Amino acid sequence: MANQTYPMALVTQDSLDSYIRTVNGYPMLTAEEERELAERLHYNGEIDAAKGLILSHLRFVVHIARGYSGYGLPMADLVQEGNIGLMKAVKRFNPEVGVRLVSFAVHWIKAEIHEYVLRNWRIVKIATTKAQRKLFFNLRKSKKRLGWFNNGEVETVAKELGVEPSEVREMESRLAAQDATFDLTVDDDETGASSAPVLFLEDKSSDVAENVEASNWEQHTNRRLSLALSCLDERSQYIVRSRWLNDTKETLQDLADKYGVSAERIRQLEKNAMKKLRDAVGEM
Repeated sequence: MANQTYPMALVTQDSLDSYIRTVNGYPMLTAEEERELAERLHYNGEIDAAKGLILSHLRFVVHIARGYSGYGLPMADLVQEGNIGLMKAVKRFNPEVGVRLVSFAVHWIKAEIHEYVLRNWRIVKIATTKAQRKLFFNLRKSKKRLGWFNNGEVETVAKELGVEPSEVREMESRLAAQDATFDLTVDDDETGASSAPVLFLEDKSSDVAENVEASNWEQHTNRRLSLALSCLDERSQYIVRSRWLNDTKETLQDLADKYGVSAERIRQLEKNAMKKLRDAVGEM
């Protein structure tokens, strides 16, 4: 797999928009489909299974890469580095661990992007040791403002990160050289239109893997519900939608008047329709 090339996973700056549209068109996998492919790769070494896992998660890489746009590096390169991390994750993914690939791969994707940022961002050319790299990313995450830390803040950050205060000040001096380019100007604030990198820094307030998994599950559930609804007759579909799915809910009496039957009859139809839906969804 290490020597395998996936043309659809390659991206250049000129074709970035087209690439994003393409990867968003690849279908997401259900848990069962993902496990089947992972087992075929893990136990039999099937390259086609690896390709299926990679293609279905390329949109996830784009989602993560956008969180690093604040470093001023080409988005196409960030995405490509993230794709390398995804391929490494797929190669090492064990379906018996019991987690979804998206949760496992996020660490590999971010690791590759981190390495790329450290190799190419001018301000951290000399951050060559593992400790310096960790300090660089953690310090950016810990800074609550773009100005200089006072002595108390330096001590606090140093304690939290387990480093010496002098190391915090040294790394902060490197970061400070970019403060003017990261911050909003007065004109930006007045017009409301700005491309200042500070607006595109990665959001650390939420778990990207959990968000993507939740989105995948919601879309999968919606598809199952739509298929189940299609098994009902037209009247039952309307009753379920108007009672449970539409923004404006109708009462039993509203529906009774519409169909010229009693409210009790509508309640019975609703009960039968819901039972059929549960049975249909359970079989999918």
